[in-house]
Parts: sequence; C-alpha cells; structure tokens
Amino acid sequence: MTSLDKPTEDAQRDSRAVTEAALFEAFGGLRGMIETVLPGLLFVTIFTINKDLHSAAIAALGVSILLVVVRLVMKDTVKHAFSGVFGVAFGVVFAMMTGNAKDFYLPGMLYTLGLALAYIITTLAGVPLIGLILGPVFKENLSWRTRNPGRKTAYAKASWAWGLILLAKCAILFPLYWWADTTQFGWVLIALKIPPFLLAVWLTWVFLAKAPPPIDVFAEMEAEERAEKERAEKEREAAARSAD
Repeated sequence: MTSLDKPTEDAQRDSRAVTEAALFEAFGGLRGMIETVLPGLLFVTIFTINKDLHSAAIAALGVSILLVVVRLVMKDTVKHAFSGVFGVAFGVVFAMMTGNAKDFYLPGMLYTLGLALAYIITTLAGVPLIGLILGPVFKENLSWRTRNPGRKTAYAKASWAWGLILLAKCAILFPLYWWADTTQFGWVLIALKIPPFLLAVWLTWVFLAKAPPPIDVFAEMEAEERAEKERAEKEREAAARSAD
C-alpha cells in the first residue's frame, strides 16, 4: 500500500460510514421497521383468531397510536410512527366503510404503487426521488444534480431499484387482493413487508457507497459566511487605520 492509496481507502470508508448512517436515519432503522410491521401484524393475527373486523382494526390503530406516544415520551423523532398512524387510520376507515377486512390493506397498497411510479417517473425526468429524499440527509441538498454527476447516476440507479422492487411487490399483492381470502392475503402481505424494503435499502447502499462523496453545501455556506465576515473585518480595520 502506498502513501497515496491510504487516504483514498480512508475516504471510501468514511463515505460508506456516512452512507450507512444516512440510510439508517432516512428509513428509520430497526425501530422504524417494527413500527411499520406491528400494526398490520396485530390486525391479521386478531382477525385470524376471531374473524372480527372491529376488534382487529381497533387493536391495530391503538398500537400505532401507542408507538407515537412512546416516541413522544422519549423525545424521539416521530415521523415514522406518525406515518404509520395515518396509514393505519386510512386502512381502518376503508375497512369499516366497506365491511371487507382486506380493505384495511388497500390504502397501503395504493401508496406502494404510487411510490413505485414516483421513483420511476422522477428518474426518467432526471430528478430521481431517492436523491430528493437523501440529499438533505447527506447535507448536499440538490448539489448532486449539477455538481456531482457520479452521485446523480447512483441516485438514478437506486431509484430504479426502489421503483422496480415496489412494482414487483404490487404485482404479487394486487392479484391476491382479489383471489385470496383475508387471512391468507394478510399473512402474505406481512411476509412481504420487510424483505423487499431491505433489498432496496441494500442496493441503495451499494450504489451510493461506490459513488463520489456528497458535497456538503451547508459547510460551503458556513465557509462563505466566515470568509465574508473576515473580509468585512479587514475592511473595517483598514478603514480605521486610514482614519488614524
């Protein structure tokens, strides 16, 4: 290993560590996955046991609200738990309106389909959605669009991965929504909650770990502000000396 190789390897390790931390923050990590799965798992479990839509729906909504309360008490970020509450609430409303327990899952399925199309359409438009999501997390905002083409390519690949994986998931779930009974459909949906998500996150990590590091636009702005203050201070000093 030469002295020139070591900084490169260190930079790659730092970039991968930053990528892992950013993905963990953006997608909620293990706790976020639990909060995503638990309400639906409770719903299908209770419905499998007693076939009662109301008790299953109330239990699912109750546990999703409890997860938000726990985060509030712990003064933790609530964005993932709140999104879970809204998703469960929409599912409960749909199921109660139609009287069909399978409709508890319909809003989430439609959201997944819409998200898949959003990933694909934004990538085709040259503004991949995963870049819009992760740009602020990496403190690069939209600098990757014009100043960092390697990261734009990585974001495009990651967005394609998310879009196609979610479309594949929809291709499995929507036919089952019509053909399978509620219990079978619910357990298949729960089984498909985490694996596609983990695959998409892993592919995102692979693409971004090989991409150039992000441009920290916040650090650039702070540096510009410091430089501006230094220039202003020098001008004041120069003016004071001239006055003397």
